[in-house]
Amino acid sequence: MLNFLLRRILAGLATLLVALFLMFLLVDAAIDPLQDLQESTAPNKAQLIAARIELLNLDTNVVIRFFQWFGNLLTGDMGVAWRSMQPVTDLLAHAIGSTLQLVTAATILSLVIGVTVGIVSALRQYSGFDYGIIFLSFLLYSLPSFWVAVLLKQWAAIGFNDFLKDPVISWTVIAAIALIAGVFWSLAVGGRAARRWQVFGIAFAATFGMFAYLQLSGWWERPQIGPLLLLILAGGSAVAIAAVFAGLHNRRAMWTGLTTVGVGLALYLPMQVVFDSIDPNNWIIFGFALVAMAVGFLIGRLYGGPDWGISARTGAAVAFITGGLIYIDQVMQVWPPYFRALSGRPIPTFGDRTPGLGGNYWVGVLDAFTHLLLPTATLVLIAFAAYTRYSRSSMLEVMSQDYIRTARAKGLPERAVVVRHGFRNTLIPLATIVPIDIITLIGGAVITEAVFARPGMGQLFVRSLGDAEIEPVMGYLLITATLAIIANIVADIVYASIDPRIRLDA
Repeated sequence: MLNFLLRRILAGLATLLVALFLMFLLVDAAIDPLQDLQESTAPNKAQLIAARIELLNLDTNVVIRFFQWFGNLLTGDMGVAWRSMQPVTDLLAHAIGSTLQLVTAATILSLVIGVTVGIVSALRQYSGFDYGIIFLSFLLYSLPSFWVAVLLKQWAAIGFNDFLKDPVISWTVIAAIALIAGVFWSLAVGGRAARRWQVFGIAFAATFGMFAYLQLSGWWERPQIGPLLLLILAGGSAVAIAAVFAGLHNRRAMWTGLTTVGVGLALYLPMQVVFDSIDPNNWIIFGFALVAMAVGFLIGRLYGGPDWGISARTGAAVAFITGGLIYIDQVMQVWPPYFRALSGRPIPTFGDRTPGLGGNYWVGVLDAFTHLLLPTATLVLIAFAAYTRYSRSSMLEVMSQDYIRTARAKGLPERAVVVRHGFRNTLIPLATIVPIDIITLIGGAVITEAVFARPGMGQLFVRSLGDAEIEPVMGYLLITATLAIIANIVADIVYASIDPRIRLDA
């Protein structure tokens, strides 16, 4: 492992140096640093020209200027953006922070949803559900991202903000939504006709009841989770996680999940007091999440049994979800003042924060979430289509292998065959795709950031290139090239860790 890392790091550094030199040549040839200034009529034109010439060190040799820039880079100096006269490090710090928020949320959601739907589609091969997902994935994959973004701005932002003026959904629409949900779940679960009708009825009733509750309780005016929804959502998650991790026959895992939900419900009101008495930040919330998962793990360990590890993992996962619901509920509690502060239009269509909003930590989290909603949905819809196709094809290949037939011949239940043997091996191809996709999103979410005016890495690159600022452009290329090399190394390590056929020291 150590020899592999040393070889890859040395090769990566050499590749990075050559790539930076070539990119410097291309950027220098593509832009004229003095053109905009010479055509400018700004009153401080002379001072700007003098400052820019000083930055260029009056040297016309591009090779010498590259090594001057690289030498400054080794000392931590990435240069200065001549228009704003801000250090490039400050510009990159803010831009990459905004982009990382967007990329993290979009990657996690698209990966979880895409892989889940793709696997279910593979298990229901040639069914109505499978054909529907194939059509949807190809449709989403072919749509231009800017068109999806514009539609979301129109319907998910402007339309939803208009809806909040009089938040009433007709019972016909609610029934139609419940009907669609019933059909979706009946096709996804599959089985005999009686089972499909049973699933359809349960899904229809659950969806209709949920929207009826939202309608009659005035949830749209004051959204919150509260103890009732916490019990329903966390309890349903506990049953689903126990069913996937251990199977419904494993009573210890099932009781671990339900006990964890009970502990979370008992701590709901005390946690409100804790949140009100402290000055929270992201690190404190992260610490709470770790404590919650440790408590869930401990509950599973206390239930014991020969397979206590499955129960412990179930408890940790349920505790994470239950704690997340309590956290979301706390954020929702600041919705009324946030709604009034934004004049009744809380879903923004541009930027990454509301200027001059103020407020405490919870208001900042809610504001960041509403600004992330639309661009994240845009990236999720596009990436979801790709991950669905990857996971479906990988699952179909895995389920046709000899070891799957052997597992079935040994009498293992289908859940164990799919989860323990099929699912894990399905993730092997994704191990090389996901790290590269993350870096691609960091450097390439240019269109999405442009439509929603998010001041991220893509916007910084486009703006700096248009302003003929070579230092921010090189800073952007340095970060994306470095992350691309790191992503390739990480992909190799992850691939070797989950595929026993691969050895890094070979």
